[in-house]
Formats: sequence, structure tokens, C-alpha cells
Amino acid sequence: MITVPSSEFSKNFGRYREAAQREPVAVTSHDRVTGYFVSSADYEAYLQMKARIPKTYAVHELSEETIQAIALSKMDATHDHLNSLLDE
Repeated sequence: MITVPSSEFSKNFGRYREAAQREPVAVTSHDRVTGYFVSSADYEAYLQMKARIPKTYAVHELSEETIQAIALSKMDATHDHLNSLLDE
């Protein structure tokens, strides 16, 4: 991966635009990476992977109805031996 200061990146954008087609370009400011410049193909792949990640919720984000439904749910009968763990 190429790492470049933001001032260099802005002065030579064309060079880094082409470089990003081959590998990501890390852009730094004050010796800290502040972003990455990647090809459109890499970005599209990132968006597809991100879309496949399941959404998670904190309990306080759930409705009382949803919390009750979860509390009253049971596993499939093939896993009955695990139901006792829910009672602990």
C-alpha cells in the first residue's frame, strides 16, 4: 500500500488516482492516516461486503414487543437439550 501526505496527494492527484487502480493509497495528515483512496472496483467490492454484514441492535433500540417475543421464543425441537441454558 502506498502512503502519502495529504499535501503531496493534492499536488499530484493524477499520479495517485492511477496508483489507486493497482493498490490503495493511504493519505496522511500530521503522520496519521486520515483516509484511503481506492479504485471504484475496490469500493464497489467494499459496499457489497458491507451489505452482507447483518445489522445488530442494542436492547434499548428494540421495541418492548420485540424484546418479549425474543424472551418467549424457543429453539427448534432438534435443539431441545439446549433450552435449559435459557433458564439459567
